[in-house]
Amino acid sequence: MTDKLDALPDAVAAAAFRRLVRHLRHRTDAQNVDLMGLSGFCRNCLSDWIEEAGDLPKAEARETVYGMPQAEWKARYQTEATPEQLARMADSVARNAPAAEAAARG
Repeated sequence: MTDKLDALPDAVAAAAFRRLVRHLRHRTDAQNVDLMGLSGFCRNCLSDWIEEAGDLPKAEARETVYGMPQAEWKARYQTEATPEQLARMADSVARNAPAAEAAARG
């Protein structure tokens, strides 16, 4: 049985990805620590995946996702993480291990 994700045309996947990135650029109130706490990934993860897939320098990949240099985004929009946010993020990231192992196997 073919996974529908693997059968998705690249142009459709690219358009959906671009929409996701534009959405995250618009929702500057959605802090990375909250994204990590809920979903186990954030803007930095997306930029790391771009860096890996496109063989881009980290700063260029981050600017692709943030829409500006990451340091500028952080200065404008990032708030101090609370202990509760950090704990949720740590719990969520711990659940990523099986997915990361499966991705590494291809």
